[in-house]
Amino acid sequence: MGICDAVAVAKILNATLVIPYLEVNPVWQDSSSFMDIYDVDHFINVLKDDVSIVKELPDEFSWSTREYYATAIRATRIKRAPVHASANWYLENVLPVLQSYGIAAISPFSHRLSFDNLPSEIQQLRCKVNFKALVFVPHIRALGDAIVHRLRYPPGETEALSSDYLRVTTDQNDKQRPQKFVVLHLRFDKDMAAHSACDFGGGKAEKLALAKYRQTIWGGRVLNSQFTDEELRSQGRCPLTPEEIGLLLAALGFDNSTRLYLASHRVYGGEARISTLRELFPLMENKKSLASSEERARIKGKASLLAAVDYYVGMHSDIFVSASPGNMHNALVGHRTFENMKTIRPNMALLGQLFLNKNITWLEFRQAVAEGHQNRQGQLKLRKPKQSIYTYPAPDCMCRA
Repeated sequence: MGICDAVAVAKILNATLVIPYLEVNPVWQDSSSFMDIYDVDHFINVLKDDVSIVKELPDEFSWSTREYYATAIRATRIKRAPVHASANWYLENVLPVLQSYGIAAISPFSHRLSFDNLPSEIQQLRCKVNFKALVFVPHIRALGDAIVHRLRYPPGETEALSSDYLRVTTDQNDKQRPQKFVVLHLRFDKDMAAHSACDFGGGKAEKLALAKYRQTIWGGRVLNSQFTDEELRSQGRCPLTPEEIGLLLAALGFDNSTRLYLASHRVYGGEARISTLRELFPLMENKKSLASSEERARIKGKASLLAAVDYYVGMHSDIFVSASPGNMHNALVGHRTFENMKTIRPNMALLGQLFLNKNITWLEFRQAVAEGHQNRQGQLKLRKPKQSIYTYPAPDCMCRA
């Protein structure tokens, strides 16, 4: 999303964009660069008529880099760009720096461009970047295609998984009818559990461990920690656990014949935590079960590349559902909306209240879930003021039929 905004700001300023530098996230600790994740030549080519883009900073501007200045203040860096700044802010504050020095470096740049009151061509350019220009590098797409193929055409029980499974086209695959599958983004890793400040049933030891992690990563500054668990759940502010997302899917009519792909980096609590979900959905798969260690070698230990594979598979599924709102959820919801694909958006507040009711029967739960999700199964939602164009691309970036 930041990359899309960077292209838009370059257009607003009529400037050349240097391929963005990606900071290392303190949680994921992945140093992957833009070119490790995205096909940079495709990116530049798709946008060649909109914005001039170069892969690296030209040598004549080496004096403006952070390495050159070390810890000193450099006049070409803009570090006070407000959140959701207007186009006029960039023209008033960044353009003069560009005109004086020929270069400007904006950092930090997360959520630094408004979603409202921008020319329609800028809004459409943001969508063009997001949905057309940004494609993953070939080896990510190849692995994603292999995983999707194995979900559509699962091997027989006697066939062992091998790295060359797809290289031989068999008559069986030609005759086999492709199967449908659901991608479940299970956002239940340690940082999500800690940041939510919710109680996940692990007792005092778990509470202390998550509180310590909160202190280490965010210095204890987490808004949710001022509320009780009951208040957080009733407001829909707790991520769904693997057990809870399993009950949601079952209530919506999915059963043990449903083919489920689990998109997740590292589940908090490990395999024991997802055992109940696996019992409900025995055909559940993930990257490790569908691709050999040789095939996964280039993405091993790289959170951004692992997420890229899951994103790619999520864009090729029949249905996508996320256990918790977040960047991955928002990006896929927007992209699937743009492509007119089905996404289930859990009603977090309703589910929080239902799970707090210890006396509810399965029949009552199933009925309440069905009623509460009638309008949350892929229906198009128009963007409201202040909402992200990347989550809600209509009407700014979609034609009216």
